[in-house]
Amino acid sequence: MKPGDETRGKVVSVNVSAETGQSKTPVPDITVGEIGVVGDAHAGYWHRQVSLLGVESIERFSREHQREFKPGEFAENITREGLDLARCGILDRFIFSGDAPVELELTQVGKLCHGGGCAIFQQVGRCVMPTEGLFCRVIRPGKIKPGDVVVHAGRILQIHVITLSDRASRGVYEDKSGPKICEILDAFFEGRPWHIEINRKLIPDEADLLKHELTAARSAGADMVFTTGSTGIGPRDIAPETVLSLADKQIPGVMEMIRCKYGMDKPGALLSRSVAAVSRQTLIYTLPGSPRAVQEYLDEILKTLEHSLLMLRGIARH
Repeated sequence: MKPGDETRGKVVSVNVSAETGQSKTPVPDITVGEIGVVGDAHAGYWHRQVSLLGVESIERFSREHQREFKPGEFAENITREGLDLARCGILDRFIFSGDAPVELELTQVGKLCHGGGCAIFQQVGRCVMPTEGLFCRVIRPGKIKPGDVVVHAGRILQIHVITLSDRASRGVYEDKSGPKICEILDAFFEGRPWHIEINRKLIPDEADLLKHELTAARSAGADMVFTTGSTGIGPRDIAPETVLSLADKQIPGVMEMIRCKYGMDKPGALLSRSVAAVSRQTLIYTLPGSPRAVQEYLDEILKTLEHSLLMLRGIARH
C-alpha cells in the first residue's frame, strides 16, 4: 500500500449481542457511539470497540466445514465485502458513507479466541476471527446500515533514519549503519500488520543540521526517527543532547538496559550516551555508529516498539 491509497467495499450486515462470547444478531442498522456500538456487549473504553469480518472469510469457512455460517455468527459487529485483508494495517481508517458517516481506526488484526467460551469454537473447534477479524476504535460516531459503502484509507508509518558522520558525509568511507537500520526494520515489519516507508539521510556531526532534520521530520508527522552515530563522549558527538533539546518525554529504561546488558562484557559500551525520547508523537532513538551496535540496540528496542507506537496514540491493549 502506498500513501494515499484507498479501496472500497460494502457493508453486508450489521450485528449486535447483549453478552460477550455469543454470536451477534443482524439488525437493520447500528448506532456507533464514542465507545462502540450502542447496545453491544463489546462497547467500552478499550481498543476493540468495533469488530469487522469479511463475508469472503465466512463463505470460505463455510465451504471448509460444509455448513453455512451467517453474518454475525463470528460475533463481528460489521460484516463487509470487497476489502482485501492483506492490505489492512494498524492505524488504517475505515470510513462508512451512511447518513451519519462513521470513521473507525484499526487497532488490532486478529485476537486470541475465547476457546471454550466461543460458540463457533464449541461447534467446529476453530474460528476465523483470531486470524481475519479486524478490531477498531471509534474516531467519528454515527450510523451504519447494510449497503453503506466503506472506504479503507491506508496509514503509512513514516520512519526516518539519519546517519551522523563527518567522514561518511565527505565520502571518506561508506555509511553502513544507516542501511543496517533500514534492513533490520524492513525485516521486523515484514509480515506484520503495518505499512511502512523509510527515508534515509546522511549528514555531518552538526547539531544545527540534526536539529533541522528532526524538526522537519516531526513537522511532517514522522512516527519514528532513528539516528546512528555521534553518541559517544568525543568533541563532535552531539546526537543525545540535540535530541533531548526537542524531547517532551524521555524513555530512559530502554537505553539503560542496553548499556547494562552489553557493558557487562564490553565496558566500552557504557560510554555510549544513547537516548530514547518522544517529541510530540514522534519516537526518537539515538544509536551508536557501528553496524554491530545497531543490531544489538535494535534487538532490544524492537521488543517494545509496537507497544510504544500504540501508547503514543492512546491505544492500550489489554
